[in-house]
Amino acid sequence: MLLMLFCVALAVAGIAYAKFRQVKAAIAMGKSFAPPPAAVTTAVVAPQTWEPSLRIIGTLKAVQGVSISTDLAGIVAEIAFDSGKPVQKGDLLVQLGSDQERAQLAAAQARRDLARLDARRKRDLQAQNAASISERDASDAELRRAEAACEEVEALLARKRITAPFTGILGIRQVNLGQFLNPGAPIATMHSLDPIHVQFNLPQQQLSFAANGRPLKVFTEDHPELGRDGAITASDSQVNENSRSITIEGTLPNKDHALRPGMFVNVELPLPKEQDVLVVPASAISYAPYGDSVFVVKDGTAPDGKPNKIASQQFVKLGQNRGDQIRVLSGLAPGDEVVTSGVFKLRPGAPVQVNNQVQPPSEAAPKPPNS
Repeated sequence: MLLMLFCVALAVAGIAYAKFRQVKAAIAMGKSFAPPPAAVTTAVVAPQTWEPSLRIIGTLKAVQGVSISTDLAGIVAEIAFDSGKPVQKGDLLVQLGSDQERAQLAAAQARRDLARLDARRKRDLQAQNAASISERDASDAELRRAEAACEEVEALLARKRITAPFTGILGIRQVNLGQFLNPGAPIATMHSLDPIHVQFNLPQQQLSFAANGRPLKVFTEDHPELGRDGAITASDSQVNENSRSITIEGTLPNKDHALRPGMFVNVELPLPKEQDVLVVPASAISYAPYGDSVFVVKDGTAPDGKPNKIASQQFVKLGQNRGDQIRVLSGLAPGDEVVTSGVFKLRPGAPVQVNNQVQPPSEAAPKPPNS
């Protein structure tokens, strides 16, 4: 039994020693293993001209916009417009019932005609010394009173005739034939759409960029084809005490009426150009909570001792973006070769193989084909 146990222990020790040699050889091989260099694309950082801009959220406003209503009570006798149709200034929109006022006008006109005849007779009689001057003056006063009564009824009739106050586009009709309208009851909205205003707020520190006549661009995220070029036309007279911002108003052409009041838009306000600005593609940035960085390709030595290119991580401070490009405020120098694609698979000191046959896009105003 002792001999058998000795032989078993000897066999186990032999197997353990053999496995130990194998594991030791594998560890040694792993230490000497060098991963293949990662294929990346690069771009050389060079100074260029940078045209910064301010991007602000704005709201479209009509140059003229009202809610059409009546200041007199009455029954709708005629509707002369269609919802959403353009109208010209002075076009009839709604006619309220005015039979009573027309009768009053006829009576007032009859009294005016009689007063006119009486005043003419009194002037003739007074010229012949057959009537006193006071009688002539009284007849003239009665004529003026009768004429004023006619004008009063005519003004009342005009108020029963609701017309377009300016040229524009009507909204949805809110009245029906035969409906009784109280004073102030809405009939329809109406707006003038060409040109159109855009209003946005600027911090007081940027007030110098809001001079009248300064160009601006307006566009929407969902419909970029609706972009317009306009200019600043007015600014508010005071700064808001709570937000320390000022309201700016711009004017845009809108002949196709594609832009409507109340729309949410993005406003881009170009700023003066800057020279010798360092710019990198957005794909070169590695974002992280502890800081943004790029990988710079430098000459180094591979694990086997041969010269090779390696990636060195460089933390940077970023500025404004413009399309596919981002401004670098610090951390890079002109002539640095930065990795533009393949950043996610790199680590500091990793060997790289540069292949610039296909470069990622880097345009200041990208226009994707399917946008």
